[in-house]
Amino acid sequence: MQISIVIPLLNEQESLIELHDWIASVMQSNRFVYEVIFIDDGSTDDSWKTIEKLSSANANVKGIRFLKNYGKSQALHAGFKAALGEVVITMDADLQDNPEEIPELYKMVKEEGFHIVSGWKKKRYDSVIAKNIPSKLFNWAARRTSGVRLHDFNCGLKAFNQAVVKNIEVYGEMHRYIPVLAKNAGFSKITEKVVQHQARKYGSTKFGAERFINGFLDLITIWFVSKFGRRPMHLFGALGVIMFLIGFGFSIYLGVDKLFLNPTGRLITDRPQFYIALTAMIIGTQLFLAGFLGEIMVRSRKNDTRYSISNKINI
Repeated sequence: MQISIVIPLLNEQESLIELHDWIASVMQSNRFVYEVIFIDDGSTDDSWKTIEKLSSANANVKGIRFLKNYGKSQALHAGFKAALGEVVITMDADLQDNPEEIPELYKMVKEEGFHIVSGWKKKRYDSVIAKNIPSKLFNWAARRTSGVRLHDFNCGLKAFNQAVVKNIEVYGEMHRYIPVLAKNAGFSKITEKVVQHQARKYGSTKFGAERFINGFLDLITIWFVSKFGRRPMHLFGALGVIMFLIGFGFSIYLGVDKLFLNPTGRLITDRPQFYIALTAMIIGTQLFLAGFLGEIMVRSRKNDTRYSISNKINI
């Protein structure tokens, strides 16, 4: 199996037959051995019936159906698990991704040795205010935070070496950050390719403005996990020590002031510095304990390390 094409979808019945015929034409003209895996993420239209018809007519078409909508990340995870191809291509079902790009993406992974080739929709046909400007801001923040130099993290058209999709776990709404997850797993050969973007032909987008808010929150999560996931004491312990020292410093000041400088002045408990010191030391202690407990949890996890094997010798 040379290529697995993984296509998550939600209520895209109108575009499926046209997309299938387009993909099949490209695959046949290039003589690829391929499979197309449609993942129906809880559609309420007749998308699944269309997938069944396509599968009956073309043995290369497979389908996975969710009983309810779980999200694009879960759909991709299911598709990755089922994929058999040496190169795994992901694309959206709304005809905005061009299947004609697949042969070049396959070549870049298979012949040039890239782990991931991410599409870059340099020229877009989306609304400037609703999508283009927020998307540029989002991609800038993702580049600065993750260190992965891609212009379009959210492009659905991507190509992966099979080892990548079998060694990462896509969860929550982390489908936007698959290149970052791959980099953290040791797959560092990541590049991008300018691809053609097409205006949506049928229906409307299934993503609202909240995706950008969720995207930034997920970005913070993945930054924290990648930087401190295996060493939480480096963050919580350091913050705890700083807070405790601030509180302890205020306590020393109050003690010296009361004993030697102003013994007849106000009670220590009547001064705001007392409550600052008390709060800072309590928070510092809690942060330190959080880091300590985090270290214990990390060290007690079993089978946490994953290995990528490029060659294997039979003994």
